[in-house]
This record gives sequence, C-alpha cells and structure tokens, in this order.
Amino acid sequence: MAKGPGLYSDIGKRARDLLYKDYHSDQKFSITTISPTGVAITSSGTKKGELFFGDVSTQVKNNNVTADIKVDTGSNLLTTITVNEATPGLKTILSFRVPDQRSGKIELQYLHEYVGICTSVGLTANPIVNFSGVIGTNTLALGSDVSFDTKTGNFTKCNAGVSFTNADLIAAVTLNDKGDSLNASYYHYVTPLTNTAVGAEVTRSLSTNENTLTLGAQHAIDPLTSFKTRFNNSCKASVLVQHEWRPKSTISISAEVDTKAIEKSAKVGLALALKP
Repeated sequence: MAKGPGLYSDIGKRARDLLYKDYHSDQKFSITTISPTGVAITSSGTKKGELFFGDVSTQVKNNNVTADIKVDTGSNLLTTITVNEATPGLKTILSFRVPDQRSGKIELQYLHEYVGICTSVGLTANPIVNFSGVIGTNTLALGSDVSFDTKTGNFTKCNAGVSFTNADLIAAVTLNDKGDSLNASYYHYVTPLTNTAVGAEVTRSLSTNENTLTLGAQHAIDPLTSFKTRFNNSCKASVLVQHEWRPKSTISISAEVDTKAIEKSAKVGLALALKP
C-alpha cells in the first residue's frame, strides 16, 4: 500500500476505476513518438457519431519540470507546467488555455505521511478557490473538498469523505453535492495473481430518494489481456476487453447493452493506443 492518506481525489478512486475507467462508446486512437532529445509528441482523435475531434500534444521534461502543450481542432491551446518536488512532497501545477482568458489556474499539491493537501486558485480578478485536505494514514483517511466563488461569495462545492484500506479491500463513503448525495463504494482484491477484483458503488440522492447501484468485476485472462464487466440497476450491462499487443501499446473494445431493450443495438467503443 502507498504511504500516507493521499489526496481527496484518491478516496474511492480504485472502485471508480474498476467500474468506469476505459469504458466508452466512441472510436479513439492515439499515437505517441519520442524524439532523440526526449520530446514526446502524441496525436489523438475521437469520433463521436458523425463528429471528429483531434489534438496534438507535446511533452518536454527537464529535471523536475514538465511542460505539456496541446492544440486541438477547436483552435484551443492548452499549456500545463508541472514542477515536482520543489520541496519534498510538493507539486506545483500552472495551467492556462488560449484564447480563454479566464482559464488560468495554479494548483499546489502536498503529500505527507499523515496528510494530503490540494489547493487551486483561478488566475482572474474574482477567482474560484478550491481546497481539499485529507488526514490519516494509508489505512484510514478522512477528508473534505470545498470550492468558494469569490465573485458571488458562495460555496460552489462542499464534499466530505472517509476511506478504509487494507491489503485486499478498500471501502469509501462520501457526502457530495452540498450534502444532497451520499455515495458508498467497495473494492475487493480476490486474486492478486490474476488481478481479479470485484467492486460496487451505491449512490443515494437525499432530495429525490433515488438510488443508483453499479456492480463490476475485472480479471486478467493472461499477462497481456484483461477483461472487465459491470451491471447497474438501470439494467445496462457492459463488457470491456483490453489487450497489450506490443509493449505499452493497447487495443480496447467495449460494449454496452440495455437488457430492458435487447432489440436495440449495443453501443460499441474502440480505442487504440500506440506508444514506443
């Protein structure tokens, strides 16, 4: 297990990744090349229905500083500069998007054996300030996540969560949407040798008394091929197969079917990632 409680975004992350990560209904591809000087260039594209979106990103590293520059088909230029370990445990992230003049943001992340802090401030005259903090250990962690709009003087986000972790299971409970949504998740390693695990997530809206339940499982068919499946209380079933056909390069195929309307076509997604 990792040392320390991590960041607030880590609470419930393992279950979320099992249930939602890499599932998609679009066609995606990405190709990465690395120059002799170490500059990484990635070209990617996504087809959604009749629409196609693409971008080209470049990553440059120099000691503990990483610069990521991305240009997309919408003529947006996103720049992110990350400084790792300026002091032990500290990460600084500066990001901005052109031509959006209100997109600038600076973020600080600090990890310690008993605390994890993340704070960000928009680089505008009336910024939104976000702060999240977690205290505890790698076994038990308690945290909160709040955002404050200095222009309106209102809290735009107020969440809290707790997580419990041991060698083969992770359980988490979070209260979101300013106390209106209660979420509980569970992740359990069944067989680490084959990366077999099961997970579940339950969300209850306290204002509408509506519940959402999602169950999922994963299993490594062989060292290069993994299989995932999930099912929710809306009777939608999904499967995902991912194969590493060469080192660091994967192909993923996923499908979702509504079991209450089995006559309808399944939503099928394909993702291809090629890395050197």
